[in-house]
Amino acid sequence: MTAITVFYTLCVIYGATAFYLPGLAPVNYCKAGEATLTCKPEIKLYVNRLNTEKNVIPYEYSHFDFCTAEDEASPVENLGQVVFGERIRPSPYKLDFLKDVKCAPACKPKIYTGDESSEEKLELLRNAIEANYQHHWIVDNMPVTWCYQLEDERQYCSTGFPMGCYSKESRSQQDTCTIHGPYNKPRTYYLFNHVNLTITYHSGGSEEWGSSFKENGGRIISVKVVPRSIKHTGTVDCESQIPLELPSSKLHNGDTFQVQYTYSVKFVKNNTIKWSSRWDYILESMPHTNIQWFSILNSLIIVLFLSGMVAMIMLRTLHKDIARYNQIESGEDAQEEFGWKLVHGDVFRPPRKGMLLSVLLGSGVQVFCMTLVTLAFACLGFLSPANRGALMTCAMVMYVCLGANAGYAAARVYKSFGGEKWKSNVLLTAMLSPGIVFGLFFIMNLIFWVNGSSAAVPFSTLIALLALWFGVSVPLTFFGAYLGFKRRALEHPVRTNQIPRQIPEQSFYTQPIPGVIMGGVLPFGCIFIQLFFILNSLWSSQVYYMFGFLFLVFVILVITCSETTILLCYFHLCAEDYHWWWRSFLTSGFTAVYLLIYCIHFFITKLDIEGATSTFLYFGYTFIMVYLFFLLTGSIGFFACFWFVRNIYSVVKVD
Repeated sequence: MTAITVFYTLCVIYGATAFYLPGLAPVNYCKAGEATLTCKPEIKLYVNRLNTEKNVIPYEYSHFDFCTAEDEASPVENLGQVVFGERIRPSPYKLDFLKDVKCAPACKPKIYTGDESSEEKLELLRNAIEANYQHHWIVDNMPVTWCYQLEDERQYCSTGFPMGCYSKESRSQQDTCTIHGPYNKPRTYYLFNHVNLTITYHSGGSEEWGSSFKENGGRIISVKVVPRSIKHTGTVDCESQIPLELPSSKLHNGDTFQVQYTYSVKFVKNNTIKWSSRWDYILESMPHTNIQWFSILNSLIIVLFLSGMVAMIMLRTLHKDIARYNQIESGEDAQEEFGWKLVHGDVFRPPRKGMLLSVLLGSGVQVFCMTLVTLAFACLGFLSPANRGALMTCAMVMYVCLGANAGYAAARVYKSFGGEKWKSNVLLTAMLSPGIVFGLFFIMNLIFWVNGSSAAVPFSTLIALLALWFGVSVPLTFFGAYLGFKRRALEHPVRTNQIPRQIPEQSFYTQPIPGVIMGGVLPFGCIFIQLFFILNSLWSSQVYYMFGFLFLVFVILVITCSETTILLCYFHLCAEDYHWWWRSFLTSGFTAVYLLIYCIHFFITKLDIEGATSTFLYFGYTFIMVYLFFLLTGSIGFFACFWFVRNIYSVVKVD
């Protein structure tokens, strides 16, 4: 604990004294011929995967026969980028600082003939254009953005731009072709083979960046693109207004179709925007991220108010109950027991399937600690959108390294149940939940691999994930379980009777199923607003950056799950129903069912995903998220209820 405290202290001190994170320091650029140790003239443009909102399957840049730069090495990708399907590759577009380019070819013309190979490539282009697949380019660790006006006259800057557009017969709605303008021939595929790049830079001079920095240098603050479709006839002509139409039918033998990819570059100086604020225009223009902060804050205040009311009612009611139970005026009164005190001899009776419950609780503790640490690092700024793949990498590494927490929690709970099969307990803790997640992930990875998608994790990465699981997580789980079983079993405040007490007939709201269903409503109410933005960032290529607010929502979720479970547990004990072990876990864990329902609603109303394969992949990832959320919320409710029951029965006098 001391080492962890020192580490977090250093992180806070570092975050307070320096703005730039490791690996994300600004890059100084200068004109060619004036390069020094502090600046460089060449600007690297990288291409990433191509994806679409209509299809969950992304593809590599080279999959569609675009221009590539095979002679250059690709940048190293971290674990999170590989798992998310990012494939960053060098591009053939040559950019030099402050060197405008009017019209330059990116590569040799692509010639398509009537053979089978060319037909397959053209058909692939047509299908991708109709599905609205989009490029994702990167310059100076910034996404190349495509900005245009929406129908409400608001500017939207997308982190991707389309590879082409398909002009439909009906033009009633705004689509890619209407945004670009002249591409209005019905049922025609237009390929965007030309890009106009506008690079905006900030030049602060020697006073801001040091005396060694040249005056005609700067830092890039934005790169915007305007894609165009140009039919180059003979020579390269970027001023041509004739668009490039893809053949709608197969080419005949002897016919050829040529595609020439070109680009132009323009540099614009802007000293009003600082380098540290260069992400602002992207984040501010994201659709639906202009949050009504007042309404969200109002909903959070309501949740906190309800939680406070629950806590106040519980404290006042319990205070009266405990005072009444401990007040003995006569021998007759001393023999009277009613309410939750009546079941004191059965409340700590071990539950059925205690092995499974302890295993799920151990995995839930692991997910809880992983979430807490990851959100803490995100709030410190280490997992910002500029640090690609860092969020997923941190979450996976934390999950693996926190296996000891899972083993310890599972062992302690299982030993309190009187369990003796410690080997089965630790093996299930190490294998069950990670096995379910990895099994689903492996099945979806096979689907990606069959479809030739960039999201297919390489075999070497799968081996690395298995090595992390069996080489790090499993030993740590065994170590934590060893420490847990070595300690004495938890001593309960009251003794358990040998003969179980009969449970009286329950009213509707104290029955198990209605209580569990009601228990997840309030916790879900405090997360569904943030859930919309999280799902948008996952499935609509939006940038999520509100980690501070997400941490606040996480804290409120913990409080709400705890208090809701405690309240319902108290009602059940007062109704002389002492089966609270599984019910406390399922009550708050049922929030995951509402999460699943919301994901289904989001899929139907907000997404345009088409095809059985993409639908299966969407729900595959959704089930992984729902299962982990079920473990998280269920464990929160159980341990809150466990603490509550132990405390109330430790302060009453029991003969």
